[in-house]
Amino acid sequence: MSNMISRAVSKRSLSAISLAIALSGIGVNAVQAADTPVAIGISGWTGFAPLTLADKAGIFKKNGLDVTLKMVPQQSRHLAIASGSLQCAATTVETYLSWNASGVAVKQIALMDKSYGADGIAVRNDVNSLADLKGKTISVDAPGTSSYFLLAWFLGKNGMTMQDVKLATLSSSAAAQAFIAGQNDAAVTYEPYLSNIRQNPDKGKILATTLEYPMVMDTLGCTPDWLDNNPQAAQALVNSYFDALDMIKNEPEKSNEIMGAAVKETGPQFAEKASYLRWQGREENKQFFDGEIVTFTNEAAKLLTELKILRNTPDINTLYDAQYVK
Repeated sequence: MSNMISRAVSKRSLSAISLAIALSGIGVNAVQAADTPVAIGISGWTGFAPLTLADKAGIFKKNGLDVTLKMVPQQSRHLAIASGSLQCAATTVETYLSWNASGVAVKQIALMDKSYGADGIAVRNDVNSLADLKGKTISVDAPGTSSYFLLAWFLGKNGMTMQDVKLATLSSSAAAQAFIAGQNDAAVTYEPYLSNIRQNPDKGKILATTLEYPMVMDTLGCTPDWLDNNPQAAQALVNSYFDALDMIKNEPEKSNEIMGAAVKETGPQFAEKASYLRWQGREENKQFFDGEIVTFTNEAAKLLTELKILRNTPDINTLYDAQYVK
């Protein structure tokens, strides 16, 4: 009997020890993620709003992350990464080509959104086609930004180049403001600024968007060093994005209020502007990383090379890591 009791006690002791080890492992992972500062560079672009939601609604914290969102202009984000002030950034897919080619290594780990009319070109009311823009002045962000790339893409699809127009370099928000104020013949911008122009029809109209020319996709990317050193935090970061999408689906009014407040809009105002894009869930991510990313990046590399923004094309397979969305 004593031997049976001894064995029973021994089994319970081993079970307790095993449970303690398992729990301690969970604790270590959570602490490891929580103790890892993660600074992410973003802009006011509507597509990045789920990151703001994950921050404000406590999703990052719930998943054991200490995230700082920093508003950094797109053309400066890679410099902030190179300096070490950012570990991750959200930006358009083609941007990773120039960043990596310039020596700033960043890998895409999640597809965030696709633009369906959320990026476009606004023109004066007497302009009726992209061909009509020949010789006219267009407000657009600097080379290396998504807006500059968009303009070149749209013109290229209509047999034109950047040499056919005059450029006035302004950020996307400033381009919209200047256009509404009556400056320049056209402006390249995105939501929420594009809708500000929509709300001023006497100033002009939206000539073309990513509905007609689908080519704007945004991803979340991080440095290879950060990913290698923080695998649990990297997975938690991607999971948090998908958790934010779940919250948008299950609590749309609350989510829109939170995301809208970050850009000084009401929930309904934000929801209207968000209707011009589609956030991308797990299934869309799997499809994207299964081949779409390579096809698009190859085409983007050709255009960026023609624009002399890209001089050396990096190995496209080094620009992403799909393990976090599987």
